[in-house]
Amino acid sequence: MTDQNSCKGTCFCQAVELTVTGEPVVMGYCHCESCRAWSAGPVNGFTLWKPDAVSITRGAEHIGEFQKTERSIRKWCKQCGGHLLTEHPTMGLTDVYAAIIPTLDFKPAVHVHYQETVLPIKDSLPKQQDVPAEMGGSGVLLPE
Repeated sequence: MTDQNSCKGTCFCQAVELTVTGEPVVMGYCHCESCRAWSAGPVNGFTLWKPDAVSITRGAEHIGEFQKTERSIRKWCKQCGGHLLTEHPTMGLTDVYAAIIPTLDFKPAVHVHYQETVLPIKDSLPKQQDVPAEMGGSGVLLPE
């Protein structure tokens, strides 16, 4: 993090800028089919924040959104298509993708939706079947 305990992130073309302040609630990797399809990758690095810790500091008019389910509102830059964040209203958290916050010291603590993985990762982190119980999931851990 920076000296002010905040980090800036941008979309691919830098038309949209956001700032995260404080510390994320949790950081980790998501293996769900939706994140894989959205990110076009086999796994997605996430940083979950309280919504008031995330602010759009430039280019709000360029943000598009798509809501596939009641659990997720995905947002991106309408100019370049660069992904920005996902709001999770049922959890009361906002996922700012780890890849767009280059100065954040990314320290993953958990894998979520590991039952859907297409890229098994052996890193000794907990592998949640879905999400932790405190986030509304089963809390079931899977073997590495």
